[in-house]
Amino acid sequence: MKLKRLLLVAALSMAGIAQAQIKVGVTVSATGPAASLGIPEKNTIDLMPKTIGGQKVEYIVLDDGSDTTKAVANTRKLITEDKVDIVLGSTITPNSLAMIDVVAENQCR
Repeated sequence: MKLKRLLLVAALSMAGIAQAQIKVGVTVSATGPAASLGIPEKNTIDLMPKTIGGQKVEYIVLDDGSDTTKAVANTRKLITEDKVDIVLGSTITPNSLAMIDVVAENQCR
């Protein structure tokens, strides 16, 4: 009887736990010289899954304007302010390479 009661309490307490949310930060070149590539990338985010493994997915999309400095700033914002779980980007190689250092600095968070 005590075991059944304990299992019931455990089950009820687990039912009250909200499911985790996955936050995906994306920086693309929706403006600037690489916009012809970045706009379709930005539009593709709308086609991405809204749930993965039963967890809700939130996409935060920022425009880096095809600028490396802005891509780095976007990456910092996504990691430190928005607390994303995943970072995707950017449209052009120089921006993506610059983002690597920011991600590496914050990997232990």
